[in-house]
Amino acid sequence: MLSIEQVQAFLYREARALDDRDWDTWLGFYDKAAEFWMPAWKEDDSLVTDPHTQISLIFYPSRAGLEDRIFRIRTERSSASMPEPRTSHNITNVEILEQDGAALSVRFNWVTYSHRYKATDVFFGTSFYTLNVAGETPVITRKKVVLKNDYIRHVIDVYHI
Repeated sequence: MLSIEQVQAFLYREARALDDRDWDTWLGFYDKAAEFWMPAWKEDDSLVTDPHTQISLIFYPSRAGLEDRIFRIRTERSSASMPEPRTSHNITNVEILEQDGAALSVRFNWVTYSHRYKATDVFFGTSFYTLNVAGETPVITRKKVVLKNDYIRHVIDVYHI
């Protein structure tokens, strides 16, 4: 099992890759079959439960969706990402929830500051990761992001969370 310090270091490296817009490194944190999901809120106190049948803020059933998103950002085919924002990801309250064989479940809180067009936005929430820790370095096999301030004034993207 990874120590809490090793898990924190892994999370910090992923956040740094986003802040540095180091897209190849960031994609390397994800398994080919990794699910990336940010559910929408049904009401003020409950989230949708099925990304296949309900509205999600972001849903990619595998890393291929993330790769396509990064391709669009890199090739300026995403007007929502032009210009790219400057971000600062801050992670707290990291917990190891359980380990079942090579699958390690992690929960943490985060705040991201995003600056673009002379304005700064703040996004915050809780993330739940499942890591495959069987290899030399862990990889994310499932990422669920609960955005707590979901009343946003513009598009939200993978680099905001």
